[in-house]
Amino acid sequence: MKSFLIIGTGRFGKHLAMKLIELGNDVVVVDKDAEKIDRLTTIFTDSFVGDCRNEGVLRSLGINNFDVCFVCTAQDFQASLEITSMLKELGAKFVVSTANRDRQANLLLKIGADDVIYAEKQIAEKTGIRYNAKNIVDLIQITDEYAIYEIPVVSGWIGKTIVEIDVRKKFKVNIIAVKNGDTITPAPGANYTFSQGDYIMVIGKQEDVFRLADKN
Repeated sequence: MKSFLIIGTGRFGKHLAMKLIELGNDVVVVDKDAEKIDRLTTIFTDSFVGDCRNEGVLRSLGINNFDVCFVCTAQDFQASLEITSMLKELGAKFVVSTANRDRQANLLLKIGADDVIYAEKQIAEKTGIRYNAKNIVDLIQITDEYAIYEIPVVSGWIGKTIVEIDVRKKFKVNIIAVKNGDTITPAPGANYTFSQGDYIMVIGKQEDVFRLADKN
C-alpha cells in the first residue's frame, strides 16, 4: 500500500484517485474549488479545499508523508509550474505532473518534475493506432519504437505450436502472453499450441506487428 496526494480533481485527477483507492492505497485529494470537493466527499474521505499555489497549504498536507504527489492541473499551466516547483522545494519524494503540450512537459521536467503525463495525448495516440490498424485490440507504448500489442491469433496458427511457426524469426516479434477468455498463459513455452479464441500479447516494432495483424 502506498500513499498518494492528488492536487486537482478534474476528470483525470478524479479517475486517477478512484483507481488508486480501488487498488488499496491511501489517497488524499485537494482542490481549490469547494464545490468540487463537496461533490467528492462521499467518494474520498480525505478530501480538502485549498489552493496549493500557497506554500502554507502544501506544508499543512505533510508532503514528506506521500510516496507520490500528482499535480493534475494541466488546464492551468502556471499553477502546475508553481505547485510542482514548491513540492520539490518542500522535499516531495516523487512528483508527477500533467501537461498538454511538449513545451509544457519540458518546462515541468526542468523545474523538478520526476515524470510528466500527457493524458489526452497518450489516449489520442493509442486510440489512433488501435483504430487505424487491423486487428489491434489494445496496446501499451514502451518506447517510441516498441510497444506491447494484443491481437487475435492468426487463424492459420490454430493447432500449431510457437516453435512450429517460428514467430520470432519470421515476424520479428516476441509473444509474452496468450489470453483465451479469462485464462492467461504468461510467457508461453515453445510447445504452446494455439487454440480458437486465443489472443496473443506481443512486443515489437509497430510496422512488424501491423504486418502480423494484417494476416487475419
